[in-house]
Amino acid sequence: MNAAAAKENRVINRPARSARWLRGLRRILSDWQLYVLIAPAVIYIFLFNYMPMYGVQIAFRNFKPSKGIWGSPWVGLKYFEKFVKNPLFGRLIWNTMRISLYSLATFPLPIILALMINELDNQKFKKTVQMITYAPHFLSTVVVCSMITLFCNKDSGLFNHIAEALGGQRTAFLEKAYLFTPIYVWSGVWQGIGWSSILYIAALAGVSPELVEAARIDGANRFQIILHVNVPSIMPTIVITLIMSCGGILSVGFEKVYLLQNKLNLDASNIIATYVYELGLLNAQFSASAAIGLFNTIVNITLLLIVNAIAKRVSDIGLF
Repeated sequence: MNAAAAKENRVINRPARSARWLRGLRRILSDWQLYVLIAPAVIYIFLFNYMPMYGVQIAFRNFKPSKGIWGSPWVGLKYFEKFVKNPLFGRLIWNTMRISLYSLATFPLPIILALMINELDNQKFKKTVQMITYAPHFLSTVVVCSMITLFCNKDSGLFNHIAEALGGQRTAFLEKAYLFTPIYVWSGVWQGIGWSSILYIAALAGVSPELVEAARIDGANRFQIILHVNVPSIMPTIVITLIMSCGGILSVGFEKVYLLQNKLNLDASNIIATYVYELGLLNAQFSASAAIGLFNTIVNITLLLIVNAIAKRVSDIGLF
């Protein structure tokens, strides 16, 4: 009886489903130009973001290029366990975390810069400040690292000339492991603070002028307007950006670290990304490097979910 009733319902609902499909098809055909415009982006993301996920299984196999992915034997979590038991594991995690957390501590700086630029009344000076702060972003990482190397040179570096002029001693900055993290982070702040502030400047442009005017009428000074009107208005943008930053806490960029790295600062500059490069490309241990990369991704996703949940609970703002 139940089977017969279910069959009857399917027969009755079939025209309704067909009608929905037809309405959807008509909607697509009526706006086909929009779908054509978005198609290249969808295809690109599918080919370069989703298709490569097929290769994630290399992390669980003893991959041999001659045998291919499916032909290589399955080893399960062998390479994950090997990485966790590696004597370098603690140092790699700590070095990566230290650079990431130090960088995260500079998170408010683009916000402060955006608030300061937003308060400038002289438009010509405002544009000049924006141009000067944006310009370093367009320098390549290789150029920036070359500049850092030249400036930190013990014999001819600008920083050592300044230190000597102030009565200090010349120092080979990049050869000191304890100086590697500050050099990496603050050179990144110099290069990226202007570009990072664009998002907050755009958000500040959407602050209601009526709110600002009402605050002025109530006797609020400029600092109070910034604190009680501007900052709360851009708080959703700040929270979302912070969540995204926390989600990439183990994703310290490889290129800049590798270019500034040397044998004398290796204790502080050997991070997960450089270790994966050495293991995978130089030593051809593809499965081990894939396992470490997957481990890194899983940790980042976990942190992203945790920070997002905390943000949702505290401020009711989150990615999802």
